[in-house]
Amino acid sequence: MPSAPQPEVISLGCRLNIAESETIRALVAGRDMVVVNSCAVTNAAVKATRVAIRRAKRDRPDAQIVVTGCAAQIDPASFAAMPEVDRVIGNADKLTSQTWQTDAPVVVSDIMQVRETAPHLAASFSAHARAFVEVQNGCDHRCTFCAIPFGRGPSRSVPAGAVVERIAGLVDAGHREIVLTGVDLTSYGPDLPGAPTLGHLVERILNHVPKLERLRLSSLDGIEIDDRLFALLTTEARIMPHIHLSLQAGDDMILKRMKRRHSRTESVALVDRLKTARPDIAIGADLIAGFPTEDAAMFANTRALIDDCHIVHPHIFPYSPRVGTPAARMPQVEPEVRRHRAALLRQAGETSRANWLQTLVGTSQDLLVERPGDRGHIGNFAEVLLDEPAIPGDIVRIAITGATSDRLSATREPS
Repeated sequence: MPSAPQPEVISLGCRLNIAESETIRALVAGRDMVVVNSCAVTNAAVKATRVAIRRAKRDRPDAQIVVTGCAAQIDPASFAAMPEVDRVIGNADKLTSQTWQTDAPVVVSDIMQVRETAPHLAASFSAHARAFVEVQNGCDHRCTFCAIPFGRGPSRSVPAGAVVERIAGLVDAGHREIVLTGVDLTSYGPDLPGAPTLGHLVERILNHVPKLERLRLSSLDGIEIDDRLFALLTTEARIMPHIHLSLQAGDDMILKRMKRRHSRTESVALVDRLKTARPDIAIGADLIAGFPTEDAAMFANTRALIDDCHIVHPHIFPYSPRVGTPAARMPQVEPEVRRHRAALLRQAGETSRANWLQTLVGTSQDLLVERPGDRGHIGNFAEVLLDEPAIPGDIVRIAITGATSDRLSATREPS
């Protein structure tokens, strides 16, 4: 007898979406449904959402197609108008069971009125070796290029006790690595009693979940890394030696026009302090190419930042004008120039990454094994291919035997 159709959740964009997708998966269990959890960070991300919707309808013509996430929150009417789409659900609405118990074609609340968030209810992350836990949502800053605050609403934090309880449950369920996620993670806490910081939260997690082996933090705003968080990042062995910074540019005038709160000098100084205190720490960063008014010299400053900040995990994309943002009204760099500059940044990032990977050959590392069992990531988030498969979710000791331009190869060391 054929099994009943199972729901599929397609997650686009950030780690927070991945975390929320697992909650959605639990909420729609047993339904013939495809949920596209969308991203709106760039025009390309919105286009990818539409592509995913059309592909889902082709692959499962009888399934109900539901669109949610940031793109759906910001522009629900355009997705509701797609012939493939049955329902559109907003970001605040997608995580409540009541929403999934109705058939209303559009359920999109005013995200700017949302004042609370919570760790959601997925019992495990069966498709992932690591589990993602939301501790913060929304953003109170208004970078001139960014539409995400209109998709996520104001900044709000999850009480530390609820986070600890959630993580303890995931560890008991067998997860050995936890990733803290949020839209603006380092803004955690001022809306909570006592105004705790992200550093306070991390300390509490480590103290109250002693069985947690590996803790990883998603993107951080360097200007908000205080002394407490800095000390944890550089001295706590259970925090993985990998930091992803929201840098965006390496030129002070562009940073000012982006309405960022840091300077180039501050970014370089922060990375120097991090690398001095913990030499094995690996730096990732978001960088935008071709922001409005960017000239060749400004771009050169951003390109040089890859070396100056030792960036080995670059996330690079050409500037994308988002309707309604101040940057979209600034003098624009030609699209082909934006694309060319992004390609040059990627090339510089690939060179930095390849050189760094070579330095890891001959070292011993601990690897979190990922599906299907022949690969995984070590603490500094370098990807590794194993010569023999292991059990997904296990942590194994490996010897790094070689490196290509983008990943390592390794063999397991004897137990």
